[in-house]
Amino acid sequence: LKQYGRRYINRPEGKWLAKFRQFSIDSMVGLIEKDLATLGVHMDHYFSEASLYSSGKIEQAIEELKQVGLIYDGVLPPPKGGRQEDWVPREQKLFRSTAHGDDVDRPIQKSDGSWTYFAADIAYHFDKVKRGYDELINVLGADHSGYISRIRAAVLALSAEKIPINFKIIQTVRVIKDGDVRKMSKRAGEFVLLSEAVNAVGTDVARFVMLMRKNDAALDFDFKKVREQSKDNPVFYVQYAHARICSALSLAQEKGILSDDETLVNADCSRINHESQIALARLIAEWPRVVEQSAIKHEPHRIAFYLNELASEVHSLWSFGNRENTLRIIQQGDQEGTIARMALFRASAVVISAGLSIMGVTPMKEMRN
Repeated sequence: LKQYGRRYINRPEGKWLAKFRQFSIDSMVGLIEKDLATLGVHMDHYFSEASLYSSGKIEQAIEELKQVGLIYDGVLPPPKGGRQEDWVPREQKLFRSTAHGDDVDRPIQKSDGSWTYFAADIAYHFDKVKRGYDELINVLGADHSGYISRIRAAVLALSAEKIPINFKIIQTVRVIKDGDVRKMSKRAGEFVLLSEAVNAVGTDVARFVMLMRKNDAALDFDFKKVREQSKDNPVFYVQYAHARICSALSLAQEKGILSDDETLVNADCSRINHESQIALARLIAEWPRVVEQSAIKHEPHRIAFYLNELASEVHSLWSFGNRENTLRIIQQGDQEGTIARMALFRASAVVISAGLSIMGVTPMKEMRN
């Protein structure tokens, strides 16, 4: 309205539709980029589907498949479960995706000669294969899971079965505010912006909550719960464990028990002998394996779950100290024991800090109500 005023009111669609469509796309992409930036996410490259149709890349990809005998003219069988009387057999240009594990061959051209959506998908993945990646990862919504077999077949065909493709199916986020589920509908124009959630709870909390769930599990984003200061809130629980350790380290330095990490490196670890201390040490030792498996399987939620478990052990050990003097972290008159226990706590803090950093979350050194 600011740009054109009332110039296009009652004008033929052909005079304004293309211009307004591009304006809308550019505006929405800008909004998406801005919202992602608030979460600390920056895309290196956006790929427009429209560019595939205008650049000739679809034709190039189809020609590539034709050269290896995977494009042919044929008639598909009637769809399973559909009304047979509505089905009309007709010859189509097909991709022989069954040669690479798909259930049925897939049409790549419509009856009017235009390309199908799948033809554009083939061209997009052909572009990625040509760029030389040794592994591809596709993130798809739950309603697109049916595309997996055909896309995998295309990638295997285009890469001579040399490039694996990994699919991550994501579920929608259910937003809960003031105890009520916020209903969202793109058609009705009702939705919650990512920036609204980030502005309400902060970047660190939003990232942790989203990474706490496996990507194919439904996520409830409850504004009230993620701001709770209790053990039921994993974000608070992990951050509080780190802040608690930092507080203990500062106190030990104030009392002159230790000066720097060099003191802790030379700690007498034989003083770590209580079952709760040994349990914490064993859990710390699992950290490299957790990182490795999280990376191999592309599952960051493993790190979030591990940090929550580690925080639980830290808090438990702290509670033991409150109930039993011999388990207190800092004990006057027992400098060697204190240094050993502080070394265990410091190791816990190092791991928590590393884990949060991997998740893009800033570890807290102190927390106030």
